[in-house]
Amino acid sequence: MSTREGQTFEHRGSRWVVYANFVKLPHTLFALPFALVGVVLASYRAPVTWTLLAWIVLAFTCARFAAMGFNRIVDRAIDARNPRTQRREIPSGMLPVAEAVIAVMVASVVFIFAAWELNRLCGLLSPVALGWVFFYSYTKRFTRWCHLVLGVGMSIAPVGGYLAITGDWSDPRWMLIALAFAVATWGAGFDVLYALQDIAFDRSLSLHSLPAAFGARRALLIARALHVTTVFCLAAVGAATFTGTHAGSFFAVGVVVTAALLFYEHSLVKHDDFSKLNAAFFTMNGVISIAFFASALLERLVHAKPVVLALFRASR
Repeated sequence: MSTREGQTFEHRGSRWVVYANFVKLPHTLFALPFALVGVVLASYRAPVTWTLLAWIVLAFTCARFAAMGFNRIVDRAIDARNPRTQRREIPSGMLPVAEAVIAVMVASVVFIFAAWELNRLCGLLSPVALGWVFFYSYTKRFTRWCHLVLGVGMSIAPVGGYLAITGDWSDPRWMLIALAFAVATWGAGFDVLYALQDIAFDRSLSLHSLPAAFGARRALLIARALHVTTVFCLAAVGAATFTGTHAGSFFAVGVVVTAALLFYEHSLVKHDDFSKLNAAFFTMNGVISIAFFASALLERLVHAKPVVLALFRASR
């Protein structure tokens, strides 16, 4: 008998919990903070209002719901054959396919609407973003590099957060590219780790992944190389954003902490021992994204302090 998948809730008849499990709602903990990093970096160029922030969170939530839901619909036959995923909502019969399709369509429409409410550039790019994350769901059928496609899909979030505030690309232009590479390699790296648990199953169905293609030992080396790239790219973002003796100090601490946490994450997973994979995948990535966002936000608040003090003095 299959067991309940990790990072899900016992539904106990609740429809809300069924939908939360359908899209792995807890994963938002390590996805949303990196989107908000883009917002924080953009705030150096343009003001952030609560209204803008609300539209950004809504757009991100709906895009993630649509992407994850679409993946569950496309993979429902595969999930039904995998003991690890047989209890997912569609294979188990808790969520009819037609209902899932309607939910994904509604989330997609709301995402595009929210993107247009942000600015014209985000609105124009929103179908492209949806198309990419939907495309990912098919990649395991023909390429072992599907993890990179997922990573690029995740990198849309911080770039979108930045564009939502500024309506324009970064200056220097490569800063936003470095941020996208950081999130793409981070996401691809932990997806490689996640795929370790399905090596035998993927091979039996001729599904593609780096662990299935190269084995656990080599796949772990690739994941480590991806995460080393993540750290260097985050450092490049800091170098492009901050100048001066003390500017960027908290951001730099965030990069160092991220590197340390990624090192610890990889220490939890061995090529012949996946018993701590759940902790490495969910817990550590949640801590990493929140910690890095906190460092970026703290850096921004420190830069904003002189402005706040000046306004306070002026009001007196």
